Amino acid sequence: MKISTILNQIDDGAIALPEFQRGYVWNRDQVRGLMDSLYRRHPVGGLLVWTTRTENPDVTARGSATLAAGTVKLLLDGQQRITTLYGIIRGAAPQFFQGNVQAFTGLHFNLEDQVFKFYSPLEMKDNPLWINVTELMQKGLGRFIQQLPPEKLADYVNRLTSIITIGDMDFHIEEVTGEDKTIEIVVDIFNKVNSGGTKLFKGDLALAKVCAEWPAARQQLRRRLSSWHQGGFDFDLEWLLRNITAVITGQALFSGLEKVGATTFKSGLEQAEGATNYLLNAIAGRLGLDHDRVLGGRYAFPVMSRYIALRGGTLKDARERDKLLYWYIHAFLWGRFAGATETTMNQDLRVIEGNPDSLDRLIEQLRRWRGELRIRPENFGGSTLGARFYPLLYLMTRVCGARDWGSGLPLSANLLGKGSSLQVHHIFPKALLYKHSYGRDEVNAIANFCFLTQHTNLDISDTAPEIYFAQVEQHYPGVLTSQWVPLDHTLWKVENYRDFLAARRELLADSAMAFLDSLLYGPVPPASVDLPVDVPVVEVPGGIGSAEEEGPLRMCNEWVTQQALPTGQYLFEIADLTTGAPLAVLDLAWPRGLQEGYSQPVALLLDRDSQTEEAVNQAGYRFFTSVPAFQQYVQDEILATV
Repeated sequence: MKISTILNQIDDGAIALPEFQRGYVWNRDQVRGLMDSLYRRHPVGGLLVWTTRTENPDVTARGSATLAAGTVKLLLDGQQRITTLYGIIRGAAPQFFQGNVQAFTGLHFNLEDQVFKFYSPLEMKDNPLWINVTELMQKGLGRFIQQLPPEKLADYVNRLTSIITIGDMDFHIEEVTGEDKTIEIVVDIFNKVNSGGTKLFKGDLALAKVCAEWPAARQQLRRRLSSWHQGGFDFDLEWLLRNITAVITGQALFSGLEKVGATTFKSGLEQAEGATNYLLNAIAGRLGLDHDRVLGGRYAFPVMSRYIALRGGTLKDARERDKLLYWYIHAFLWGRFAGATETTMNQDLRVIEGNPDSLDRLIEQLRRWRGELRIRPENFGGSTLGARFYPLLYLMTRVCGARDWGSGLPLSANLLGKGSSLQVHHIFPKALLYKHSYGRDEVNAIANFCFLTQHTNLDISDTAPEIYFAQVEQHYPGVLTSQWVPLDHTLWKVENYRDFLAARRELLADSAMAFLDSLLYGPVPPASVDLPVDVPVVEVPGGIGSAEEEGPLRMCNEWVTQQALPTGQYLFEIADLTTGAPLAVLDLAWPRGLQEGYSQPVALLLDRDSQTEEAVNQAGYRFFTSVPAFQQYVQDEILATV
């Protein structure tokens, strides 16, 4: 099919350019490469189209026309190429466009050197040999012939004609069709055919199919994500789509959306939004987990959302809510959804379908999978803000009566004023520990963390515990024990730091178990709820060691976003796909690449050890150990702006 015909059919709605999650990710170098290949009549590959049925017989896609009744043709392979050609030939981005429009704006062609470059005033201004490609496509040869030197006019006209007639070139189209072609099968076909290029994800295709029937779907999904972002919680499209799928179908697989029409999907979106809001309020209000950094177990949400939807959008009482939260905490502490997410999620979704005691069954299934649901002192043996038990420490600070060491007031979720926001405090100051030759992991041990108000954190600064502990306890008796600090004064000395950590872990584990048992059983827990099982504790390398380390990472992430590239994920956990066991925590990561689906996963690791680097390498990531080196990579290989 001719390129011009493909573009016309996109405008007419006969072919839908699907709204994949990654949007438009090509850079200028890739745009130049495509145009140069087409100009020289080199092969640039064919297109892959999926013809599938839709629930709505009056489906609309991009443009205003109606597709054939009950069917839609989704362009799977070739989205970046066709989007590029659309932008260059039409002079504007397609209606669905999301990405950096500068990637294909201002492309010029040099008649003498026969090269494509983007507009540069110093090189091209008032130079008749540089031709604006979009202007040529739209206005034809006549606009330029008068300015060309007559001695080479024939050669130049031939070269311009080669550009104009790009629209007459044919793309071979392979079509995937048939009732048996589910989302899973089509994704598998695509990824096998295109093993060396873009990887297609099931969420991409499910969203593309929904958007073909309901073009505003992506915008509506992003509106919900933006609302949660304003509230301090960052989720992505795939997560929200998984939530909706679970709410509508009771299963995790996106193939459940195959026969779901726009009306049902809209209802599912509203139910998923309502359930998520309910859960966020419950998690923040009852557990104190009130911002994104301490919100673990995101893929427990589809299961909980389905549970709530089955009960009309709310839970009957505080007991039911607390039992669900008990399951949620243990699910994220032990990495219930860190491995084979869809399989595990389907197991849990099946348990809650049609059973009056489904919540008890859900907890029992988690207990059988884990072996026990007991917090032990060694579980607080990890380090860095990325460890799974860091959110539990924050939770305990919020809900177990922890008090500020500078005011004696409870550190609940109701503190007002900028100076009252909670900050991570190293109980034994980092400088003091490094001076006495303690290693980084020991310095940043979770058991050395507590939370204080900003004012108190600044007042204490680098004072040694054996000095400020005595002063704090004198002014506000009981505040040290409220934050699980052992009162044995010999443990307050730096030479006994390891013994201090061991003693505090004991206190933290006892308090955590008491709180979790109160969620499950009410205010008075039984003496014992689990058989003693030897469950190994895994040391997980990597992760941010202090709040100060976040500064360069946040600045770098903001810079990436300003380049119209996807936002990276802080403290991203790499887990074993089979067991769900954590392997490493990355400071800042793009697990689907900066050009999502086109470039390899990438991570920024500041000051990490060889164990972390080895785990990142094994997981297929490209990593950088400094912000300047990472930014140079983005400029040279991702943006390719030169």
